[in-house]
Amino acid sequence: MPRLLFTCAYDGFSYCGWQSQREGISVQDTIEAAMAAVLKSPLRIAASGRTDAGVHAHAQCFHTDVPAACRMTPQNWQAALNAHLPASIRITAVEPVAPDFHARFDAAGKEYEYIICKAPVLSPFLHGRAWHIPHDFDEDLLSAALQEYVGEHDFRRFAANRGNEPANPPADFYIRRIYSATVHKEEDILRLQFHGDGFMYRMVRLLVGTAHQVAREKMTLEQLREMLQNPYASKTRYCAPADGLYLKRVFYA
Repeated sequence: MPRLLFTCAYDGFSYCGWQSQREGISVQDTIEAAMAAVLKSPLRIAASGRTDAGVHAHAQCFHTDVPAACRMTPQNWQAALNAHLPASIRITAVEPVAPDFHARFDAAGKEYEYIICKAPVLSPFLHGRAWHIPHDFDEDLLSAALQEYVGEHDFRRFAANRGNEPANPPADFYIRRIYSATVHKEEDILRLQFHGDGFMYRMVRLLVGTAHQVAREKMTLEQLREMLQNPYASKTRYCAPADGLYLKRVFYA
């Protein structure tokens, strides 16, 4: 059964997240329904990771094994799926991969972007697609806070619990390396970009929410630094909304 790697983009505003759930419509369910319509039989997919309800993606990746009897080319797959998918989900690329390739376990890193809108009035075209913060905060402090995240750290204080964490996790379970964390300004829009070897559940939103506290001068850089140096204390409670988060890219070796 040939294995294919798909790249897709989606507007997560109308979905309960990537992963199939008992209630609500997920991105995974919608794509699998389109695949079943094309093949006339069900097909399961495995993604590079999950995104929460309301989170968007420019380049989420997933793989699946297609029946050997299926003669469709990657280009055929792209056209056929997009014909069955809603406009809020698009397949942007399809390519064959090795039989042992795995979209999640072979991922070498990810890039996320978080959008903040500082305009006094949020444009209706940004509703559900940016965190609206009309009050003033120090952009230089925000950038300095993001720089504290760069490097290898134990980020357990910046990871929410899914409820399925191991009782005795290995020593490196919460360790991640952030290669870069930057802020780019375009008029009233701030684009916070994170590139790392991996991110845990709600980690980017917690990093952004905590950095925003520093930018508001509700927390000092020294206190943020202490959170990274002392990972066994209580978790941060500052979580940015899902609206402004975008999975930009998944990196493979």
